Amino acid sequence: MHAYTLREPITVCGQIVPWNFPLLMASWKLAPCLAAGNVSILKPAEETPLTALRLGELMLEAGLPEDVVNVIPGYGHTADAAISAHLGVDKVAFTGSTEVGKLIVRTAYGNLKKVSLELGGKSPNLYTQAKTVIAQL
Repeated sequence: MHAYTLREPITVCGQIVPWNFPLLMASWKLAPCLAAGNVSILKPAEETPLTALRLGELMLEAGLPEDVVNVIPGYGHTADAAISAHLGVDKVAFTGSTEVGKLIVRTAYGNLKKVSLELGGKSPNLYTQAKTVIAQL
């Protein structure tokens, strides 16, 4: 028998970032996503959308093809839900509150997409598998 790991892009990654350190948080999400050959849908916090929108403009000016990075500003209860429920999005990465993280997992659970959560507070925890979070619900 023969077994090996095949590393290939996930394709479309939805990335939801919080209001604090908007440029840094967007960079932490975008850099690995793009380096791995994926397309990104970046949803900034509703309080700080201008940083992400400007970052998207700068990426276009630098020569990044259109639609590789898509910045979708909006309110969390609509935009976050749309990203996590959409069948075309294959992975959701979220940094923020535990309450919203639980909602994203519930929404993404129905279509079995990959989910990574960095849930806030004084002691953030990183969950790389949705079933870990679901077990705690």
